[in-house]
Amino acid sequence: MTDGQRLAPRVGIFDSGTGGLSILRHLHSQTPGLWALYLADNRYLPYGDKPTQWLERRAATLTEVLLERGAGLVLVACNTATTHTIAALRTRWPLVPFVGVEPGVKPAARLSRNHIVAVMATPATIHSLRLKQLVDAHGAGAEIHLVPCPGLADAIERAEDEALSPLLDQTAKRLQATGADTVVLGCTHYPLVADRLAERLGPQVSLIDTAPAVVSRVHHLLGVTPHSHSPTLGDPLQLKVMCTGDVTQIDRALARWLDPAAHCTHLQLPDAPAST
Repeated sequence: MTDGQRLAPRVGIFDSGTGGLSILRHLHSQTPGLWALYLADNRYLPYGDKPTQWLERRAATLTEVLLERGAGLVLVACNTATTHTIAALRTRWPLVPFVGVEPGVKPAARLSRNHIVAVMATPATIHSLRLKQLVDAHGAGAEIHLVPCPGLADAIERAEDEALSPLLDQTAKRLQATGADTVVLGCTHYPLVADRLAERLGPQVSLIDTAPAVVSRVHHLLGVTPHSHSPTLGDPLQLKVMCTGDVTQIDRALARWLDPAAHCTHLQLPDAPAST
């Protein structure tokens, strides 16, 4: 291992599947010498219908995997997991820096021209205490509509156009019915199809993706100076990808949204308890 590799930022990332790739893309493009370990828990996708207790136990298991493999910072690249588990993770590992992703209610309320904001998210995020706190803290002066999108993250994950296109059509109609001119992408899967959603909503609607703010927080905690460039296959992205479910599914997503040269390996973990 070279000195540069030893000094490279060591970031562990977990998500229910490939949604976190929307953040990893930003991290890759702005972080010199990035070392990343990405863990997709796609055996239990989606997280959006899981109860808090189950999510807390599973998030702890995934965090242990990342820390055991050398991660110095853990990025919870899932809105549902963040809203339900990050407080418990920080309590359990007080010396480990954790970064989560939350719906961008604050920037949306600030940027909305007509003061109507729609937050699209998984049902679990919609009903979370943390989202209520965000709306209470930052939604003053704006009309906030919470729009649950059951099944959308799963369809994006599986890249099933026959299921995804109708879901995007339905979602766009529900968002348009709110009258919002600003839509919060409240799940890390959603930015992966932001262009398709934007086509349905039209140019008068702005989409809020919090990935740049998340990456900025990672840089701050790591003491890294960001830089901007277009990712290429020659960039020094040191990436290891693991998943708990279908490897082929993750490989397809890596090729589509990150790097065709990246490949996933299967990780055998103990069965998670029933989520009932």
